[in-house]
Amino acid sequence: MSRVLVIPAAGLGSRLGAAVPKLLVPVAGVPMIDRLARLYRPHVALIVLIAHPSFAAQLRQHVAAWPLPVTVAVQQRPTGMLDAILLGADAVQSGRSDEVWITWCDQVGVSPATIERLSSALARDPHPALAFPTVTSERPYIHLGRDARGRISSVLHRREGDVMPAVGESDMGLFALTRTAYLDELPRYAAAPEIGRVTGERNFLPFIPWLAATHRVVTFPSVDPMEAIGVNTPDDLVRVERYLASRADPGR
Repeated sequence: MSRVLVIPAAGLGSRLGAAVPKLLVPVAGVPMIDRLARLYRPHVALIVLIAHPSFAAQLRQHVAAWPLPVTVAVQQRPTGMLDAILLGADAVQSGRSDEVWITWCDQVGVSPATIERLSSALARDPHPALAFPTVTSERPYIHLGRDARGRISSVLHRREGDVMPAVGESDMGLFALTRTAYLDELPRYAAAPEIGRVTGERNFLPFIPWLAATHRVVTFPSVDPMEAIGVNTPDDLVRVERYLASRADPGR
């Protein structure tokens, strides 16, 4: 199975207060992006990094010695995660990958066990177009609404002003799409996407219920809810470092 991993990493990390781009911020002494490369190296053949123009050259230099092939694409304008993810299309189109995986650059706490689950998820019968792990938590930032059949039918965003449930089901910034879902369905959705009411951004997550309306979408629980913590603030960084230190396998 050949896979491409697309990592939208154009954030500047202003909430972290770091002196380097977010993806180069050390987590327990190892830059976020290096942690992700070690974690996913056994599963993917190519990594596509989506960078801000201000540090694209720095990032290319940083990854030059990696043993895994890496392509750096530049997101010229911060229009949203949807457009960032689509910047990997040239690399996917030119290769022979069967699947396209996506992860946010700050999701460094994902466990190898959850990744193994994702690795087998798209092989289920009937074959899904999209698979991803979810987590249940109090005061969720994202909530996946489901219909009576259990199909994902909506996505609520706290930052877009949606009324959130006390306990909700969230994604954890890791997704696996078939090649067709990425190259055909995602651009079709992007032609007229849902725009964030508050942020004005072209978001990726509303693509999930859009796709689920006509294609099979599979979810499964993460091994540990702590895996879902993204490193967005200094407090998040401390929590993730403690979590990694507590694990038998703190990450490759």
